[in-house]
Amino acid sequence: MMTIMTAQEVMEIIPNRFPIFFIDAVDELIPGEKIVCRKNVTINEEFFQGHFPGEPVMPGVLIVESLAQAGSIPLLKMEGFEGKTAYLGGLNKVKFRQKVVPGDVLRLQVDIVKLKSNAGIGYGQAFVGDKKVCEAEMTFIIGAK
Repeated sequence: MMTIMTAQEVMEIIPNRFPIFFIDAVDELIPGEKIVCRKNVTINEEFFQGHFPGEPVMPGVLIVESLAQAGSIPLLKMEGFEGKTAYLGGLNKVKFRQKVVPGDVLRLQVDIVKLKSNAGIGYGQAFVGDKKVCEAEMTFIIGAK
């Protein structure tokens, strides 16, 4: 995969910062349509200290947060939305299919399936290798910065 945006470039678009910033690289981006990102899951992640001692597992809610961060990027790269903030307004049909553990590389893919004025709906899928580990339908609300 070829990186088209680094983590530093992503931080110019979304407001998230450590310890709740989960995009390491963007590999594919079509503003208003689609994104494919990467999140390298390492044992150094703060959440592994308590989730779970002796069996580190990435919390599902943080996988969904990773998808939400990814999904906000193609919206905020659209004309008229630059410099704004995308808020997660709703989640539907969330499913977890496999554990995510240290050493995994999450491939985050979000397709924007509906757009209207200041809102969008994205279908997100997280993969480790070829296995789908999570999917969710996300509603985004675009607000002022």
